[in-house]
Amino acid sequence: MKTAPDSHNSAPRGRPKDLAKRAAILEAAKSLFLVHGFAGTGMDAVAADAGVSKLTVYNHFRDKETLFTAAVSAKCENMMALPSITLDSSESLKSVLQQIGEAFLAMINSDEAVNLHRLMANQAHLDTEMARLFFEAGPQRTLDEMERLLVDARQRGLLRMDDTAIAAEQFFSLLQGCRHMKVLIGCDAPHNADETTEHVGHTVKMFLAAYGTA
Repeated sequence: MKTAPDSHNSAPRGRPKDLAKRAAILEAAKSLFLVHGFAGTGMDAVAADAGVSKLTVYNHFRDKETLFTAAVSAKCENMMALPSITLDSSESLKSVLQQIGEAFLAMINSDEAVNLHRLMANQAHLDTEMARLFFEAGPQRTLDEMERLLVDARQRGLLRMDDTAIAAEQFFSLLQGCRHMKVLIGCDAPHNADETTEHVGHTVKMFLAAYGTA
């Protein structure tokens, strides 16, 4: 009989299928929420885009709010953390900060990041817990990575500062400037490549003038 082997093998294959369905649901939700917003995205549309039943969506996420929070957190984890950049003897601190600055601006000015920030600005006041999760999954991770680098630079005698957390915030605030707000509200475009290099260079120069030891 062929039914026995199939039954015997069904349990090991079941869990990976469930994980695959969950991943498909999250991918669909991330795309649909960014395009249509929270109110404009229905669970039927998520199910159809993921290729699963509506019941399957609810088996993984109890309601649309839970799915939205999970989708936003997953999007942040995939998109908003800076590449790991560490100090070594082959590059100057100035060069490393330039790399970080250019990567940061490319990240926050991407279409996905701009759409995500607009979506959160529209939804965060409805759910402060969701807003907190968004900040921790995205902006806070970036700040934490930057602070670790600043602590390392201070220990090497390259920087002098009392509060590395504040210094990390200041660095990214200088990078964003007024231009990023204009991008978010749709009245300006991001820096082009040459403008980005120049803007980051000015920011790094100002930052090192305040905190550098050279």
